[in-house]
Formats: sequence, structure tokens, C-alpha cells
Amino acid sequence: MELDNTVYALDSSTIDLCLSLFDWAPFRSTKAAIKLHTLLDLRGAIPAFIHISDGKLHDVNVLDMLKFEPGAFYVMDRGYVDFARLYALHQAAAFFVTRAKSPMDARRVYSAPTDRTSGVICDQRVMLNGYYSARKYPEQLRRIRFKDPESGKTLVFLTNNTALPALTICALYKSRWQVELFFKWIKQHLRIKHFLGTSENAAKTQVWCAVATYVLIAIVKKELQLDASLYTCLQILSVSVFEKTELSCALRPDESRIETADTANQLNLFSF
Repeated sequence: MELDNTVYALDSSTIDLCLSLFDWAPFRSTKAAIKLHTLLDLRGAIPAFIHISDGKLHDVNVLDMLKFEPGAFYVMDRGYVDFARLYALHQAAAFFVTRAKSPMDARRVYSAPTDRTSGVICDQRVMLNGYYSARKYPEQLRRIRFKDPESGKTLVFLTNNTALPALTICALYKSRWQVELFFKWIKQHLRIKHFLGTSENAAKTQVWCAVATYVLIAIVKKELQLDASLYTCLQILSVSVFEKTELSCALRPDESRIETADTANQLNLFSF
């Protein structure tokens, strides 16, 4: 899937905390938490926006904090389905791809022909029926029903883009898994489950340090066009951080081997 448009994936991840120690981050009656709301630029898997909140902030509220880029695609799960906010995104000349909530009260206006062997069951234009929903989003939506050949599950996608093929819309939603990998990588490799301080400033500073580390490694990997994974790059840098070695050499050990036998300044003790 190659698009000239920028594609962003929007999601959040919850980091559980102890309520007695982190009382400034309420989540549930017996648990505290912070949420890492992230807008990931899928061109390089680099965050374009991050907001750290307590665990009670609903994901959909983050849409109010974003400045939408005209022509860009915003891919998100159905937790972000709020028709007033999606219409604001539509009016900003941006595109969204999300999953429909069930049940969805909408009437079919038009059905495009589809090839069911591709997994696309239907490709429709719909209008919302509910009084309040119709006022919040007064224009047509595109609804695509897709049966995943691997899992056998039927998924229903909503988008305001009418130009791209239905399979491309499905592939766009599938690309959302990259933001899940971002959260998994951050939690597993940058140790933000164990905080050095319990104040709000200490916890958020540690999260920002972890994110900054990820971004710097991702930028280095992209600039040097490395095949190694981000985790491998992190491991190499962690053991060579105090060495006077260029990054390009440290991250390419096979290319940085230097034959020193002929250029050694020290004479051999035994020469024959």
C-alpha cells in the first residue's frame, strides 16, 4: 500500500499505577493509571503528537487537541467514534478510517459493486438515522463490510474517503497495528513500568525520556537506513554509549571492522 498522503494512527495505552502512591492519577476505585495518547506517523513509526493524562480521560477527547492536516488519513479504533468530532475532522479536509460501533443506526443510500472473493462484502454510502447523530454528521459516510480471510471475522469500517478502493481502506485500518507495536516496544524495552519517583512531574518526565529515546533511535535507524530492529539498535547503543565510536560504525559492526595488523604503532615483541 503506497499513498502520497500522510497516514497517522491514533490510539492510547494505559500504564497501571498504585493508587496509594500515585493519588494524582485516578483511574478506578482501587487503582491509579496514566494514559499515553499517541498519534503515530506511519511513514517512520515516529510519534507526531503525545499527550499524557490520568486514566480517566476518555480517548475521544484527544481529538479536540489535534490540529488536523488537510489530506492526511487518521486511522483509529471505534473508541474514537464521535460523529461531531469526526465531522470536524471531515470539515478540515482530512480523512478518517475507523470501525463502526454495533449497532449502528444508518440507512443505505448507494451500493457500489464489489468482488466478494477479495473479502469485501459490501461498499455502501450511508446516512445516519438518529436525530442527534444526523445533526452531528449531516453528510454521507462510506461503510465497508469486510470478511477477513485469515480469521474469518467480519469487520465494518467507516470512512469519509470515497476515492480509494475498498481494499485500500481495509489495508489502512490494518496498518493501525504499528501504534500497538510502539506501545509494546516502549513498555518492554524502556522500563517505564517502574518509576523512579511518585510525583506527577517525576512520572511524566520518565515517560517523556522513554519516548525521546525511542524517537532518537528511530530517527538514527531511518537516517542510516539500518536493517537492524529498534531493539537491536538500542542494545548496541546501551553498551557503547561511552565509547568514542561513530554511530554509523557502532550500528554496522560488519562494515566497521578495521584491519590493524599493518598499521599498528607498537612493534611486535617477537618478530621472525
